[in-house]
Amino acid sequence: MSKLLGAIGILKQTFDEYAGTDGDKTTLSKKEIAAMLKKELPGAGGDKKEEVDQFFKMLDEDGDGVVNFNEYIIFVATLALLLTGG
Repeated sequence: MSKLLGAIGILKQTFDEYAGTDGDKTTLSKKEIAAMLKKELPGAGGDKKEEVDQFFKMLDEDGDGVVNFNEYIIFVATLALLLTGG
């Protein structure tokens, strides 16, 4: 498998690991986002309710109360650009 396909697989696997613990396996709830931030991005915030609320609102672009895979991918791409100075 190529590196790019492997990276895409890891992104999907990470989404799937957190999605569905609150019900719907195709979306991330606010609680699931908080758990993901705490484990996957330690030190990036997410410990306070206000931080999680603000972060969740930013991710939930369509305002439907959950983060779908497309919204998650946009977040990961934005994070990659920020971390690489792109």
